[in-house]
Amino acid sequence: MGTRVSYPVEVKLKAIEMRLAGVPVKEVLSQLNIRNHTQLKTWMTWYKNGNASIRTACRQAIFVWERSRI
Repeated sequence: MGTRVSYPVEVKLKAIEMRLAGVPVKEVLSQLNIRNHTQLKTWMTWYKNGNASIRTACRQAIFVWERSRI
């Protein structure tokens, strides 16, 4: 069994954003150094189902990003 990898919220959000923009899965995986395509599939499922945790993560990331622009 491999080592468990925990991805930052920013990576998850960027991966979702890239897939929604039509970027191929292999390209998303290579650009963001994501090890497994099923991880990306899980994040996309959370996003599509309106999972509360991914929505909260999105809101937090947007808030942090907006605050950093000030």
